[in-house]
Amino acid sequence: MCVDKFQKLMRDHRIGRALLAAILGALLGLVSVAFHYGIEGWSYLMTGYADYTQHLGANHGFLGWGKWFVILVPAISGLIYGPLIYKFAPTARGHGIPEVMLAVKRKGGKIPGQVAVVKVIASALTIGGGGSAGREGPIVQVGASLGSALARRTGLTTSQVILFAGCGSAAGIAATFNAPLAGAVFAIELILIKFSAETFGMVVISAVTSSLVSRIFLPDVPIVAIPSDLRMFTSVDFVWVIIIGILASLAGLAFSKLLYKVEDIIDFLYRGPEWARPALGGLLIGLMLYVFPHMYGSGYPIQLEALQGRYTIGFLLLLALGRAIYTSTTIGMGGSGGVFAPTLFIGAVVGSAFGQLIEPLSISPAAVYGVIGMGAAFAGAARAPLTGVLIIVEMTGQYALIMPMMLAVGHCLRRQLLLLQLHHLHGETYPPRRRPGRPGGENPGGPSSSTGFDDLHPRQDQRRHHH
Repeated sequence: MCVDKFQKLMRDHRIGRALLAAILGALLGLVSVAFHYGIEGWSYLMTGYADYTQHLGANHGFLGWGKWFVILVPAISGLIYGPLIYKFAPTARGHGIPEVMLAVKRKGGKIPGQVAVVKVIASALTIGGGGSAGREGPIVQVGASLGSALARRTGLTTSQVILFAGCGSAAGIAATFNAPLAGAVFAIELILIKFSAETFGMVVISAVTSSLVSRIFLPDVPIVAIPSDLRMFTSVDFVWVIIIGILASLAGLAFSKLLYKVEDIIDFLYRGPEWARPALGGLLIGLMLYVFPHMYGSGYPIQLEALQGRYTIGFLLLLALGRAIYTSTTIGMGGSGGVFAPTLFIGAVVGSAFGQLIEPLSISPAAVYGVIGMGAAFAGAARAPLTGVLIIVEMTGQYALIMPMMLAVGHCLRRQLLLLQLHHLHGETYPPRRRPGRPGGENPGGPSSSTGFDDLHPRQDQRRHHH
């Protein structure tokens, strides 16, 4: 009787659903903290450092092994999470956000609960073990899974289950990136793709609560903490903003195409058991890290140094190419992680290189163009302009750059709409639809989807499974 009354309260009263949204947000805040320390803990165990990119090329921190040890780290990690994903949650492989979009679009928001547990573990092992991937995809899938499970357990309707899957996604982004407003807008713009006062209110409650809880345990600082306040010093430089917006969005699009190409190559060449794929691919990643250790993990310290002007133009472009190749290989080999952070990394280094190139012609610092490049690359890949603007200014704390960021993102999307019209005139789709018969052929957003994370997603759902 008490259970029935509780379910009726949750289902029929907004105050009950608001309470549930707050509970979900608090839970995701704790999960995000555990995820953060899980990555750092595994990295420390594997390398002797919480973040190996701050000790590039060093010997193992406490075992004293030479720098060759980094060759084994991704393989050891893959040997653990490969069988874990294969046996318990195959959908935990890869990006994560397209699976959430698919569940919301076609499955009534239903996401298996075990996905959350497997996804956290596998992603922590992938990123902490040197895989070039981001935290956003995993935490969005975990948040949506927990939100869906909580809503179904309390007897909510299908539309309410979908809403709480979106609330969980918002809470995950907010806690992971210390960006509550961007988390809420992300859920509306990419996951739920609809707006109402109640919907927005619920996702805001979850996002704010998760952010508050995470700040209890983690430093309340921007993820990419640029030490100086950046701003445009002259309106003439807005011409350069338009140009970097277009260039960074093209870089993001090129990255997505490379992601597909590398995975196709790995799919064609690999003939072993699927559970062993991350471990065997991990040896390749390890060899690559031995040559270029800057690509270890998410690479936020490297990204910050690039924005601070500590690298030459040539090396910045090398970093962009390296991140694209390393991330494509990590995801293609079966690793678990997002492509959002690598996209931001590429946008930041391309923008910084552009800023240094035009330094004699621009009064504004090169870092301005690096930050704007982050937003343009994200918006170009995800086709989510509001999220692209808000999440970058919250991640960097550079609120003075909102207007130039909007300008860059707007021109980026204008270019994409033009390409879309041109392709339609020739009877083609843009971006190209997944080829029939290929793994992951379903497009969560459908043929006319306005979102683009599915285009960045490696097609892993229907990969060949070799026993």
